[in-house]
Amino acid sequence: MAGGRAGDFGPRPRLPGVRRLPVAFPLMSLFLTGGTGFIGSHLLRQALESGREVVALRRPGSRPKLAMVAEPLWRETPFDQLTPEDFRGCTALVHLASVGVSPQKATWQEMMYWNVSATLRMLEQAHAAGVKRVVMAGTFAEYGRAADHYDPIPPDAPLLPTYGYAASKAAAFTAAHAFAIEHGMELCYLRIFSAFGEGQFAANFWPALKEAAESGRDFDMTPGEQVRDYVPVEMVARAFLHAAGRADMSSAQPFVRNVGAGHPVSMREFAEHWWRQWGATGELRVGALPYRANEVMRFVPQILGDEIEVS
Repeated sequence: MAGGRAGDFGPRPRLPGVRRLPVAFPLMSLFLTGGTGFIGSHLLRQALESGREVVALRRPGSRPKLAMVAEPLWRETPFDQLTPEDFRGCTALVHLASVGVSPQKATWQEMMYWNVSATLRMLEQAHAAGVKRVVMAGTFAEYGRAADHYDPIPPDAPLLPTYGYAASKAAAFTAAHAFAIEHGMELCYLRIFSAFGEGQFAANFWPALKEAAESGRDFDMTPGEQVRDYVPVEMVARAFLHAAGRADMSSAQPFVRNVGAGHPVSMREFAEHWWRQWGATGELRVGALPYRANEVMRFVPQILGDEIEVS
């Protein structure tokens, strides 16, 4: 059976104007939420491999989804109960934790509490401890129906979300943006497009497709005409780690960017590529499932070239 890693999909994009930006912000101690999650596990491994000191939140007993070269300083405090003392010595907060990420379910009240209210409380505690920089994870779903009017979607497009999780993240962005300006914190807000790769929740599209391919089963999917920017999770982690240390941040102007690979394809093309890559013997049943209600058919990010180091 053919192998394949997440980063193998398609040619490596060549993005105009992308360059290595200077890293001058003191990086030695990061405070990380979501460190045992999908993206957080990759970011944690990259940070530890580069020699960063990391304080990482986790649920009691949870472990990263990848092997680590070292251990961070683990804290098992819910992020709505953190105090300034938890942040002492940390130069930057990287906030990846959230509630309600598809396909996991949460109520509107839970999403608004954790993704907005609890996040704001955490920012207050970090600010009180002297943390100067915050890097927050957003989602392309915040744009919602604005994608019908922008191709590609710029980072300053209107936020018109169509479901609860996306609405909670849009609200979190608005609140964090204002909080950072009012309190003089440097905010970098990165909206992640369709991340995929090792450690992803099993019910998400890429791991579910992989499991079917490797077990010889058929795989049901929609007609697959949705166009997305599928970005390997390793690239997403690099973007966040780079943002935590870039030298050109300002407290007067939050830095908002999209994180994508710069290579939009249809979901069908993406599925067919991996089906071949894995040597699947089952049938890829394109069109066996209907589209979701309120499906946005094209989400393509504008990549400005100054976001991250991509090579």
